[in-house]
Amino acid sequence: MLTPYSRLLRSNIYCLQRLLICVFFSLASTSVLAATLTGKVIHIADGDTLTIIANNTQHKVRLLGIDAPERQQAYGKQSRVALNRAINGKVVTIDWNKRDDYGRIVGKVIYNGQDINLQQVQKGMAWHYKYFEREQEPEDRSRYAQAEYQAKRDKQGLWQDAKPVPPWLYRRAKK
Repeated sequence: MLTPYSRLLRSNIYCLQRLLICVFFSLASTSVLAATLTGKVIHIADGDTLTIIANNTQHKVRLLGIDAPERQQAYGKQSRVALNRAINGKVVTIDWNKRDDYGRIVGKVIYNGQDINLQQVQKGMAWHYKYFEREQEPEDRSRYAQAEYQAKRDKQGLWQDAKPVPPWLYRRAKK
């Protein structure tokens, strides 16, 4: 026969087990989905999209955590050129864990140990894309936000304009 105390103890143990199972699966799901892809950059579409070739397969890649001006937008060409100069023809590593609605890999581009996505923000060639910041590691969120603040303060790249239009508003206005 169970006493009220033993029932309470069983209930608490059951709740703790459920919590631990949830924590385990949430941690496992993030590490299981994480992937790395290494390949040569063969095309730069714009300041936040590129194509690499890895294992004889082309992969379109969208840079995680940033949004660069569209090609027709102010600083769109400069953003593309900056990314082109940084990594076109180079072998890069993509740390990623999802594909977007267009089937592109969404990830962080690393070249020679440098975060290229972050460099685009530091140079004023892209915004920190806060709408999707939850997909970033907390440290990256902080670094990208700080980089945008400093680029804005120092009037780097697109921040030279008095009121630069974010690409997500530019795209919305074009519809």
